[in-house]
Amino acid sequence: MIILLLGVLFSLNACTAGGNEKTAAVEAYLQALVEKDGDRLAALSCSVWEEDAMLELDSFQAVEATLQNLACEENGTDGDAALVRCNGTILTTYNQEKQELDVSLRTYRVVLEAGEQRVCGYE
Repeated sequence: MIILLLGVLFSLNACTAGGNEKTAAVEAYLQALVEKDGDRLAALSCSVWEEDAMLELDSFQAVEATLQNLACEENGTDGDAALVRCNGTILTTYNQEKQELDVSLRTYRVVLEAGEQRVCGYE
């Protein structure tokens, strides 16, 4: 378990090394989600998205989850929001049943709030 966690953290660090604050915010948000870290997830969410982020977190409570091959890049803007698209997979396990969730199916909105880049929903 520790080796797997270290591998995920190493992969995440490699992904964010060439990125920017907006992509790093999305990568950290997804990592907090799979680690079921509600405090960190809330801190990485804008104020209007925080309740939705907690609902999303609730959906992960009964499963084991890990990120695999995560890589995010900024993909444009929409008003004040930066649009960030990621590639990779969230692997979940529940009662020995495995499922892969493709993170490329969402485009994350990132806004500057209180001096920090924060995830503020997705399309």
